[in-house]
Amino acid sequence: MRNLVMVVSYDGSAYSGFQVQPKDTTVQGKLEEAVRVLTGEQVKIHGSGRTDAGVHAREQVIHFHTESQIPVQRWRLAMNARLPSDIVVKSVREAPLDFHSRRSAKRKTYRYTIQRTRYADVFTRHLAFFHPTPLDLEAMRQALVLFEGEHDFSSFCSTRRPDGSHVRTIYETAFDFRPEPDAGDGDAGVIHIYMTGNGFLHNMVRIIIGTLIEVGEGKRPSSDMPAILAAMDRKKAGPTAMAHGLMLWKVEY
Repeated sequence: MRNLVMVVSYDGSAYSGFQVQPKDTTVQGKLEEAVRVLTGEQVKIHGSGRTDAGVHAREQVIHFHTESQIPVQRWRLAMNARLPSDIVVKSVREAPLDFHSRRSAKRKTYRYTIQRTRYADVFTRHLAFFHPTPLDLEAMRQALVLFEGEHDFSSFCSTRRPDGSHVRTIYETAFDFRPEPDAGDGDAGVIHIYMTGNGFLHNMVRIIIGTLIEVGEGKRPSSDMPAILAAMDRKKAGPTAMAHGLMLWKVEY
């Protein structure tokens, strides 16, 4: 028995999330199908995280057990030849049998992209949330750093999927604004928001982003973030941001 670990990128636009669903097309389903066609095995693939419908991944880490003796160096080309063009295996390695892509992970980084321009970009419409009106970028920066540290994120997780403890640690955040002076107005540009933590609750990043956008729109002050965290009440936070702006950026072990 071998434990193969792959780093996979995908555009989640056409999929009902990563995790296998009975009647829907998913990334995990496509990966398992590719292994079955290649080896004849019905394997169970495990991912480092379950991205939702429409969410993308730059570096999703997966693992599965196989009896196949195909050399490691041949798996990437063989898998990519059997996968749709919006899923790509970037690397393959063999790991000890006790390695688990989710349980062994130490840090995960997500990136959310906001296109703050007057006109939408047709070429990035599946990868960025389009916001045509101005945002207070400094207020958003100030609010973002208040999420760093260990907190109970009950106010920032979906009430539809309880996950036991809602305590998570955000190790670091980053706010990257890239101006586009020819995009139609003075403060136009693309905003990349990064969050690195030891784990994330269902919809946690998207709810944080939805709340930050409200801060940028002047609907609430950045200083409200500690009180929202302390309330442990989903109704106190902002809306859940659109899925297509979110990307699983990196997983560290």
